[in-house]
Amino acid sequence: MRDGYLFGTRGFRASGADHFRTRLLGRRVLVLRGAEAARFFYEGGRFERAGAMPRSVLKLLQDEGSVQSLEGEAHRRRKELFLGLLTGPSGDALVERFRGEFRRRVDAVAGGDVVLLDFFHDVLTRAVSSWAGLPDDVAAELRETQVLAQMVDSAGTVGPENWAVRRRRARAEQLLADAVRREREMHAAPGGSPLTVVAGYTEPIPGVEPEPGAAPREHLLSPDVAAVELLNLLRPTVAVGRYLTFAALALHRHPGWRDDLAGGDEIGVRWFAQEVRRFYPFFPLIGGRATRDLEWRDEKVRRGDWVLLDLYGTSHDPALWDQPNRFLPQRFDGLVVEQNTLIPQGGGGYHDGHRCPGSRSPSACLTRASGC
Repeated sequence: MRDGYLFGTRGFRASGADHFRTRLLGRRVLVLRGAEAARFFYEGGRFERAGAMPRSVLKLLQDEGSVQSLEGEAHRRRKELFLGLLTGPSGDALVERFRGEFRRRVDAVAGGDVVLLDFFHDVLTRAVSSWAGLPDDVAAELRETQVLAQMVDSAGTVGPENWAVRRRRARAEQLLADAVRREREMHAAPGGSPLTVVAGYTEPIPGVEPEPGAAPREHLLSPDVAAVELLNLLRPTVAVGRYLTFAALALHRHPGWRDDLAGGDEIGVRWFAQEVRRFYPFFPLIGGRATRDLEWRDEKVRRGDWVLLDLYGTSHDPALWDQPNRFLPQRFDGLVVEQNTLIPQGGGGYHDGHRCPGSRSPSACLTRASGC
């Protein structure tokens, strides 16, 4: 609580290494940073997410039965659902929805004072609700309650504030589960909106072995789990408002970049978006529990041990980044970024790991679409 985002950085400095042991929330924990640490953490099935994050965080950001809680083949299969929705024409359609909502809201607030983070939360909520094909009443309630933004805002809190947002989240899940039921009753054709796709998504029944030569028996997600996965499309999209706000802050502090980006410099936009992600990774760290006995450098990690990967510390690791505490988009000129070096939205494999399925493009696309 005292160190904030520098919790890991100060621990590494004190230990003289890129790992250290401490106690956090009453539990022993090993804290790591760096590209090798990210590879160790994300690849090889060494860690699982179950029991690795406080319940107050889990219930707001992931919830039980979600793609983040799965491992192995079950995770890979479920993640294909998200990759299909967040890339290609469907992902492009989300960016276009954002572009239209952004322009409309800019016109609506012209000449007035704007709290930029609230503005982007509103724009993104409108855009992603429309893109997802949510019923008008559901979209309106999500927008009015601001619950999608509150789930991110309150993830690091405990007590009454956290409980209140968890109740609002439960209400949002109920609305979305009802929308899934209605969608199924309509017998919607395959494809279509994300709501239709999630409502019609099937996967193998766990624990049921198919007959030799037969295809696995599949079932629909329960309405409750389908609602959780819809939230896993909606909430992270709204969370991108932080990156857009940080992009505006970076332009305020480094006005020399304004003309370059306004002039349509696509390469400059990409550099700038990547540096915003590196410099301002808004989630500090991620946790896992060892699935088996392991060894990291000179540290023994027993099965079930808690390990934290410092995302902020890795993004500001002087062993990986020249002048890490300076905002320098030009550092990406000719730089080939290894998948476990720039990890504000996770590391490891894009298709089979726990890297955010939208992390390849939305930050740059939405920055360009908003005219930042």
